[in-house]
Amino acid sequence: MASRRHAANSMAGTVRLFTTATAANKPLMAAAVHLLPLNYLHSGCGGALVRSASTSAANVDVAAEGHNTTAPSAAGHGGGKDDEKTITSYWGVGPTKVTKQDGTEWKWTCFRPWETYKADVSIDLKKHHVPTTLLDRMAYRTVKSLRWPTDLFFQRRYGCRAMMLETVAAVPGMVGGMLLHCKSLRRFEHSGGWIKALLEEAENERMHLMTFMEVANPKWYERALVFAVQGVFFNAYFVGYMVSPKFAHRMVGYLEEEAIHSYTEFLKELDKGNIENVPAPAIAIDYWQLPPDSTLRDVVAVVRADEAHHRDVNHFASDIHYNGRELRESPAPIGYH
Repeated sequence: MASRRHAANSMAGTVRLFTTATAANKPLMAAAVHLLPLNYLHSGCGGALVRSASTSAANVDVAAEGHNTTAPSAAGHGGGKDDEKTITSYWGVGPTKVTKQDGTEWKWTCFRPWETYKADVSIDLKKHHVPTTLLDRMAYRTVKSLRWPTDLFFQRRYGCRAMMLETVAAVPGMVGGMLLHCKSLRRFEHSGGWIKALLEEAENERMHLMTFMEVANPKWYERALVFAVQGVFFNAYFVGYMVSPKFAHRMVGYLEEEAIHSYTEFLKELDKGNIENVPAPAIAIDYWQLPPDSTLRDVVAVVRADEAHHRDVNHFASDIHYNGRELRESPAPIGYH
């Protein structure tokens, strides 16, 4: 009786699937499964959308006999029959159904509709911080010294260049946000929103990578290069930020200035016809709220605008430190796109 009351309560509210059940509970389990919303599995960012066959009798029998029905996570790969099984949990944590404003189903699990935006492409792309102090000149020369091997390695393969460099560009925001997070915990103080702003920057850079993955296919040695460069850069930037945040943010500001230059060259090659202006990936259309007929050129333009905004945020953060203040003393530009 207790188990039946438990199942009835679950059906009255949010229906839960349990990994174990007795034979007497099978009818209730079957009813519960039929009441559950469809689970949406996504084959990576940009793959096919697969509906979970959560109402199949086979799944009910497996759950009722005390076995786990498992499947790859919503952001995983594949799309065969094995992927159409749902994950059951004693805790009742299940997939959520998300729809767009027009009511159509949302197929991305790596970001949600409320995280999308329209990029401000009217931002000034030519702004440049003239290095005046020793730390500024060090930051500027460090970035310029990194430009030569990058140009030598990638040359005019701008699609692959963009994808590979975004694996590094997403590191500073995460490192800075992490260190500010720990500092906030140690000092029992607010961060002024800068933790969120920097993590937002890191996530935005990661979405650039998710987009360019759809238009470029890295070779094995390029993937290996990511491990080496990311490992070195993460630790170097971590130490640099610990020693001097104003130097770290200034360097990222200059890195973003170089990114603007790279994406400008990318656009020139597209305009010349040297790179095919293919249709924009579906993930880019949804993330930047682009028109359905957008092309790769439109994507590069909004990514370049993002980099310009990151340039401004990091130069601003460095200026705060140069004025002898802490970041928390000035409200962070959260949502500055």
